[in-house]
Amino acid sequence: MLRPKVHGVCQIGSVSGPPSPPPPPPPLSPLHYGIVGVLLRLFIFTVGLLISGEEGVQQIRQHPPVSGDSRCHRGGPIENGCPSLQQKAINPERLKDFGEDEYLGEDVKTWEMTVTGHSETLLSNAPETTGRKTSRTSETGNRQVRFEDISAAAFKIQNGVPKTPCTYSRLSQQYGMDIYLKKEYLHYTGSVKERGAWYLLTSLSQEQQRKGVILAPDNNFSMAVAHHATELHIPVLIIVPTSTSPGNVKTCREYGAMVITYGSSVKDSRSHAKKLASENGYLYLQEDDSAPYLAGLGTMGLELYEQVHKLDAVILPAGGECNLLAGAAAPLKHLNPSVTVIGVEPESFPTLQQCLKKGHPPADSAYANHRFYGELVNASFGSNAFQMAKKLIDKIITVKEEDILLSILRLMEYERAIVDAEGAIGLAAVIAGKLPELKGKRVVIALCSGNLDIPLMRQCLDRALVLDNKLCKFSVQMSDCAGDVAKLLEILAREEARVLDVIQERSFVTSDIFSVKVTCVIEVRDRMQAQRLQTALSERYVTFTWQER
Repeated sequence: MLRPKVHGVCQIGSVSGPPSPPPPPPPLSPLHYGIVGVLLRLFIFTVGLLISGEEGVQQIRQHPPVSGDSRCHRGGPIENGCPSLQQKAINPERLKDFGEDEYLGEDVKTWEMTVTGHSETLLSNAPETTGRKTSRTSETGNRQVRFEDISAAAFKIQNGVPKTPCTYSRLSQQYGMDIYLKKEYLHYTGSVKERGAWYLLTSLSQEQQRKGVILAPDNNFSMAVAHHATELHIPVLIIVPTSTSPGNVKTCREYGAMVITYGSSVKDSRSHAKKLASENGYLYLQEDDSAPYLAGLGTMGLELYEQVHKLDAVILPAGGECNLLAGAAAPLKHLNPSVTVIGVEPESFPTLQQCLKKGHPPADSAYANHRFYGELVNASFGSNAFQMAKKLIDKIITVKEEDILLSILRLMEYERAIVDAEGAIGLAAVIAGKLPELKGKRVVIALCSGNLDIPLMRQCLDRALVLDNKLCKFSVQMSDCAGDVAKLLEILAREEARVLDVIQERSFVTSDIFSVKVTCVIEVRDRMQAQRLQTALSERYVTFTWQER
């Protein structure tokens, strides 16, 4: 007879009875549950990947011809739900967004991709694939850029576009506010457009990068594309009109682009560029309000927000720069809706202000490029950028040409910064006294462009010195005797005025045959010195005339 097993400990002298129940197992900790959950999810994900993606991965590795019933066709939209046999699966080119480069081959560039939000929303925005590709806008669509797009662009753009400083300015004491200058003119091509151009080029497919891109106008966008396309080994062709300055043509060629002059206007060069694009398979690029381009420009707003803490306001160029205005305002308003975003445009070309009054973007998309204002007068921005600007911008103001000239002079005096009208228009609003509500606030002014050619810079500085009462002109009628002109120069030397030019005129003086009219151009330190000199000359000469600006 078998003796039953005894569980537990029996007391001595006790009679053996029925077995006692086993003790309960120790409870599992939250760590054990977490490990089990992770392993279960990993197992389910691995099984699903092997079932759905094994055939497509093998096709990409071995590069066999794609059959009609394959689950990894090339092309076709990405749709929600499980694809049937008649539907096309994910485009293999999209695998570079979330796969390893070993699946794609050595000639394909890959990037890290951060996916945020719900997958259903992202997939519903996927563009439909068509057989014909004419421009970047038709491929990406006109959806408004999101903060997630700008964050992803800011992460990727570190590889191609360096950060620019945002420093405290000595101009703060003069205008009663804490002014920080975002120095975007320090980019390689001297413009903020590099951000959007780089991100737009890297978002192109491998096939588009291989064939190359073609552009028409010679502006900051074209120079940025020329530089970064060359860096990314993308062929780039720029068609410019014959009226383009030789300096701009030389600059684009030095950046690595092939430049061809065609036609007498920008319209002619654009039509020829589109014709070459359709005939040769190039991708025609233009500065539009597509999501990749706006996301690239928006990285400037995200960057300056990180550089300046407790930010109160940001001043940006408006007008034809509506793309930059909308793109930079998007991350600022997302991170801190209380930040005031102000757009500034020329008083003689209030493009965005007029569009806001009408309630729609400009119907005429003709390209315009003013020699002084540059692309500020360009009214070719699209509805996407206009709707974003209408929603995000707090204020649009206009400034005069004189204010922009003084801004160029102030930036050169205090910051040793050479900027053009696009770069100086933000500070011009402060100089003109159009923003008294910003007194005592912390303000960032974006200096977006520094492409000012030498002849135009000389004209701007001379005019700005006259407006600032540092370059003065006066005339004196005196007797034509030996030593009289020397006495006039002695007065100027005593007042420490620098003589730039002296003109003596005798033939057109009608009062006296022995008289001479002497006109002097002088340079003084400031307005007070000019007033002292004016008083001294008026006391010495009766026929003294001070030429006002």
